[in-house]
Amino acid sequence: MVGVQVGPASSQVLNLEDSLAELELLAETAGIEVLATLTQNLEAINSRTFIGSGKVEELKLLAEELDVGVILFDEELTPRHQRELEEVLGKSVKIIDRSALILDIFSQHARTREGMLQVELAQLEYRLPRLTRAWTHLARQAGGAAGRTGSTGGVGLRGPGETQLEVDRREIKTRIVRLKEELEKVREHRLRHREHRRKTNVPVVALVGYTNAGKSTLLNTLTNADIYVADKLFATLDSTSRQLKLSTGYPVVLSDTVGFISKLPHHLIASFKATLMEVQDADLLLHIVDVSDERFEYYIQQVNTVLQQIGADSIPQIIIFNKIDKVDSMFPAVVKRRYPEAILISAVNGTNIDKLIAKIEEVLLGNKNLKLKIPYDKTSLVSKLHDIAEILNEDYKEDGIYLEVGISKDDIYLVENYVI
Repeated sequence: MVGVQVGPASSQVLNLEDSLAELELLAETAGIEVLATLTQNLEAINSRTFIGSGKVEELKLLAEELDVGVILFDEELTPRHQRELEEVLGKSVKIIDRSALILDIFSQHARTREGMLQVELAQLEYRLPRLTRAWTHLARQAGGAAGRTGSTGGVGLRGPGETQLEVDRREIKTRIVRLKEELEKVREHRLRHREHRRKTNVPVVALVGYTNAGKSTLLNTLTNADIYVADKLFATLDSTSRQLKLSTGYPVVLSDTVGFISKLPHHLIASFKATLMEVQDADLLLHIVDVSDERFEYYIQQVNTVLQQIGADSIPQIIIFNKIDKVDSMFPAVVKRRYPEAILISAVNGTNIDKLIAKIEEVLLGNKNLKLKIPYDKTSLVSKLHDIAEILNEDYKEDGIYLEVGISKDDIYLVENYVI
């Protein structure tokens, strides 16, 4: 792996060490074993080879010593960077940047037709400006021939390369247009589906968060679904929706979404516009955070930045700290002091899921937790509360029925005379 820090470390959003740690996780997800890491501090990126010429030579020696087949760069390389690096390092070594690695992972994990269309579009838009690399062997052949036979020796060899290159470009551009048309149809279908949901007044709750935060596990826990779960980055690519009935019987649609990540390629965000619309149109966001990761506050910041970029930052949000089963027993109390409105859960163990559902009801329905004392001649009201409210506690005493309930703001009028 190769990482570069440009400028002072204090100016970096994600420090180099953490960024490379994330890149290694991405590599692991793609099935690549990391053998060594090379880093460099630069005032500015080298316009030819990304890293300095001396570091390129060091990289070449290291690659030969370890007999590597792939070199990963933590930043997106320009077509020129890749071309120049391949020239020095040799064609036997594949140069992959962070964007290409993420695209490869996305292509492995896309399961629905929509997901596959989105990934293919992003891949083609990434490859289009890099097509010239596929035909540099013809340029070398032409140059070699010219050296042997004079100034006209390479003329006959240039044409096929240029012609084929133009054919490939045209075919890719045509395919990109078709993919965008198909994805627009998907987008229109989603819009019609959302309009139908709005007419039925069923709220949409979108699960968002950094990749591998536990969104799919939480969706499975809440809805008894069987969504694919893995302890890997981007285990979920395709938007998945399931219905959840709250304790009052009120239905909501839960929508799992693709995980966010640092330095997500811009063309990938554009390609996944249809999926991201699930977030934009949600009535409530469940922002899931892996509290066992020491960088969790940085991840919160990154997710909120993406939400702002797609215009979803004004949607009500519940922060959910997941994986409390993996941290010290004292740590949740520390987190709760800093984030008093957050809910701390373990999606795997089901810890505090009832508190999460109560919080969802409070935000969506304006539910309030109330303590009530109801006289025995109003037992019909108690029966009604069992149908329309969440009964948190119930105790029959001599002077009345003591209840603690979670009740919708629209139904509070029924019990306002019995609040204690």
